[in-house]
Amino acid sequence: MWRLNRVRHKAGRQGGSSEEARLKRREHEKALRQARRDRQLVSKRLLLNEDEEQPEVTMDTMSGEQDVVSLLYKLQHSGPERETHLRALSNALRGPSAQLSFIKQENSMHLLVSLLTGSNAQCRLHAVRCLHELSHSPHTNVAPACLPATPYLLTYLSGQSTKFTELCLYTLGNLFPDSDIVKEKLLAQGIIPALANCLENQRHNLSVVEAVGFTLSQLLQAKDAAEKIIPQVLASSLPTQLLSVLTPDPNFGLAPAIECAWCLHYLACSEDNRELLARGALLQCSSLLLSLGDAVAEGKKEEGMELLVCPVLRCVGNLLSLCPVDSLSTQVGDVRLAAAVCVLLQAYPHTQPALARESAWVLNNLTAASSDFCSALLSLNLVPGLIQLLPFSQGINTMVLRVLANIAHKKKEFCVQLAQLGLVSTLCATLKMADQEMVTLSLEVLFMLVLSTQQVADEFVRLGGVSLLEAIQYNSEGEMRRRAAYLLEHHLLTHSSDLTVDNVP
Repeated sequence: MWRLNRVRHKAGRQGGSSEEARLKRREHEKALRQARRDRQLVSKRLLLNEDEEQPEVTMDTMSGEQDVVSLLYKLQHSGPERETHLRALSNALRGPSAQLSFIKQENSMHLLVSLLTGSNAQCRLHAVRCLHELSHSPHTNVAPACLPATPYLLTYLSGQSTKFTELCLYTLGNLFPDSDIVKEKLLAQGIIPALANCLENQRHNLSVVEAVGFTLSQLLQAKDAAEKIIPQVLASSLPTQLLSVLTPDPNFGLAPAIECAWCLHYLACSEDNRELLARGALLQCSSLLLSLGDAVAEGKKEEGMELLVCPVLRCVGNLLSLCPVDSLSTQVGDVRLAAAVCVLLQAYPHTQPALARESAWVLNNLTAASSDFCSALLSLNLVPGLIQLLPFSQGINTMVLRVLANIAHKKKEFCVQLAQLGLVSTLCATLKMADQEMVTLSLEVLFMLVLSTQQVADEFVRLGGVSLLEAIQYNSEGEMRRRAAYLLEHHLLTHSSDLTVDNVP
């Protein structure tokens, strides 16, 4: 099954053991990723220094500032002890006030860049960690101060050291949100081809793939991404490489797939997403969704799996809206996708209602123009499960009812089958709801069912449907009132009187 814990993840430096710190950071990152379900969200990541096994004592503000000044002086004049002083500087730069103090010191960044580009490998590593600490600063004026180092960070993405490459990637990703100047400079310096080359060269290194995904997602969430960034990304090899990460292979790491799936989601939301369709994105994402649905159906809800399900659902839903009906079977694969989406829809309404709503939206897009997928929902006996979801709120029931409306709209035979599965009695319940959209949709579906066969109209009358429509007619306005009145006057009142006469002893 997909594994979230295979990759060495970031952790904060709270008290407790290194493992506890990793777990706390894991929970924080999970919360950040969950927040992206409802809105775009940029964030910063802090990579854990693996040799920090003991809890640290937080230095006070004055001590941190004094340490920075003292350490800079020592670095300018020291020889063999330079590595030790650099390590101490990276620790000192954890305090926001110390970060400000550092960038105010004359030639401080010039000194750090000289150590970053020097011949001593350990000094380079500690120098990039200092930059990584600075990139995590809450102060917006720190990121522009790091600009002299960005060309070298990009150059080092082609290096061989995994730890070093990760630090460079997360440092770059942290710098974007605070500064348009940094973003513009990095675009001009070639960050997009650098990320493409890094992903190509390190595609088997899960931790680096995840870091590339994070850095790219930060870029793609910029306000002007649609004009300045997405066209460059689509013109590069990145979309194809991102898609290759979305593999149904259970041996592949879950975390890198999550980051790359969010990148593809941001691309699929753009106006140029037909390019993704041309590269087979819908087929690849549908295959992964099939695999995820099968896993959930077997009860294998691994930690963090829902964080992958969400962006993949969004990719599929957005790309379906562009896919021509005549090529839908080729682009999607087969109708089993409908079953997989239904599994996800029924798995999350209580625990992750937003995911259930996303699943229903994808199902709506699948059935909107395809009789094959509508037929599959009926033949695979998936409709009863959908009907059971109609009492749910939070937008789940309205979207599910749209799916049922899509089915009813296709063929009269489908309407008959829906009625046989108990939809008429359920509509009697939904017509009583306070949600006006739900009532309006229920009237629309009811109209199609009543038109399909006389037996449906008779059943609705026997269930007390006439009084329900009369209540809507007299207590509502606008579209609901017009629909209820039309059904009563043209399709139900005559049948209601006939039924009454037939029942007289």
